[in-house]
Amino acid sequence: MGVLEVTPLDVGNPSLAHRFQAVRAMTDTLVRPLTAEDMMVQSCPEASPVKWHLAHTAWFFETFVLHPYLPGHRQFHPDFLWLFNSYYKSLGGHPEKQLRASFSRPSLDQIRAYRRHVEDGIAQLFAHGASAEMRDRIELGMHHEQQHQELIATDIKHAFWSNPLQPVYTEPRPACAGVSSPHRWLDYSGGLVEIGNRGDTFGFDNEFSRHPVFLQPFRLASRPVTCAEYLRFIEEDGYHRPEFWLSDGWDTVQTMGWQAPLYWRKNPAGDWAVFTLHGQVSLDDLRSTPVCHISYYEADAYAHWAGCRLPTEFEWEHAAHKLPVAGNLLDSGTLHPQALPSDADSHQPAQLFGDVWEWTRSPYVAYPGYTPAPGALGEYNGKFMCNQFVLRGGSVATPASHIRASYRNFFAPATRWQFSGVRLAADGGTA
Repeated sequence: MGVLEVTPLDVGNPSLAHRFQAVRAMTDTLVRPLTAEDMMVQSCPEASPVKWHLAHTAWFFETFVLHPYLPGHRQFHPDFLWLFNSYYKSLGGHPEKQLRASFSRPSLDQIRAYRRHVEDGIAQLFAHGASAEMRDRIELGMHHEQQHQELIATDIKHAFWSNPLQPVYTEPRPACAGVSSPHRWLDYSGGLVEIGNRGDTFGFDNEFSRHPVFLQPFRLASRPVTCAEYLRFIEEDGYHRPEFWLSDGWDTVQTMGWQAPLYWRKNPAGDWAVFTLHGQVSLDDLRSTPVCHISYYEADAYAHWAGCRLPTEFEWEHAAHKLPVAGNLLDSGTLHPQALPSDADSHQPAQLFGDVWEWTRSPYVAYPGYTPAPGALGEYNGKFMCNQFVLRGGSVATPASHIRASYRNFFAPATRWQFSGVRLAADGGTA
């Protein structure tokens, strides 16, 4: 199984109650290797303490499911409504994000009790028969918690890397062996295609409405860019050649002093090492794995250096929409990108799902006909549709039941703490 003992969902049609329990159990699995002290750390502006993630996901169910739908629901604590609110302004105030690590209380035991309290309330709803609207809210809450499971993995990785001792999250280190053969170009004829969630599976509101998009003929690389390929960009002074960079990206590189992806460091002998959730690993052992923890700026600069470009999110979805959701996702238990198997089919894109989120050149904006949900839930996605770029496909920290071809992740272009990588694209017939 790898480093995480994951209990997969039933392959048939498990009940919503069973899936709810499985999602909550996965959160417990992820935090099991951590101490209470580990769960207090907030090591970068994007991150939150693991203890806060545990409380906030309980808060989401209590606020949006139990309060409106469970008669006689007893609030766990009167201060939790504002204390564990993230950014829902219509629900009132909340502490500043950068202060989340400042609160030693409530204790971890209290937060675990809070989670049990919420789980008991959801069980009561199931026992009395949840309406369709309630079930939709519970489904949303489950996917919300799965997003925070991914954040738990990425946040604790940054926290452990920031620690001078650089502790290991879990053992053993997974094998990453593989052959880094050149990628193939896969040709797509383009034309009028349908983009967006069909409505036959769960989808966040930013995946709707499904709409036609006209694509020019394009090419997509058969696999993501590997660490060995990205190392050549570094060795050819890619971080010191402004001609490859967007202006804002170049300014960011100069200000931040970036010389390589996040977690790459040279040891005293001049060899590269990479910090992973399994500890420090020689780059030589990761050469054939997809490069990860790069920003949009770095992905775009690499593509320019390679004489290519990033795909649009519509090109990516068109290439992925008929493929099964399978890959190196959280359920595999590896917690690090893996090399492409030598027997992989080179006639279709590989590793589209899992391993690394793939940056696209598409800004995060609303689809035609987009309508945010009424009330506070309308703040979930819509208000972030500015100054961000779309990523597709999920990563090693994304639960398999959470990802789909229409899923739109989004981050600011300087973001590097996620498992984010790059797949090359080109205009049809030009590469």
